[in-house]
Amino acid sequence: MRVQVYWNLHKKCWSVVALEGDRKGRVVTHADKVLLGAATFAVQPAGRDKVRREGRKNVHAFVRGEWLSALSQGKERRSVMYNPYKFDTFVFADNQEPVFSAKSVALLGPRNVVAEI
Repeated sequence: MRVQVYWNLHKKCWSVVALEGDRKGRVVTHADKVLLGAATFAVQPAGRDKVRREGRKNVHAFVRGEWLSALSQGKERRSVMYNPYKFDTFVFADNQEPVFSAKSVALLGPRNVVAEI
């Protein structure tokens, strides 16, 4: 199932939103970790600009992809981060280069997102 995932500030977990099927557009579950394949990183510019302007967080950044039950082993993995005050996109944590997609992504916590390149 294709989903989009964001960090829920109130529940302190990931919210998983269906992108297809009869529950399209609705939160289907909340989870401590989410694994996605064929992932893309999305930032809505208007939401990002509002965060910068008002200094208040809102949901405007997502990771979209195929919901997986496990990731493959032995691939190159890199940490990914997003900070609307510093960056326009998701970036690799080690060198701040923009990242727009990955073979798979493990969303393990608000500051623990790992992409398989």
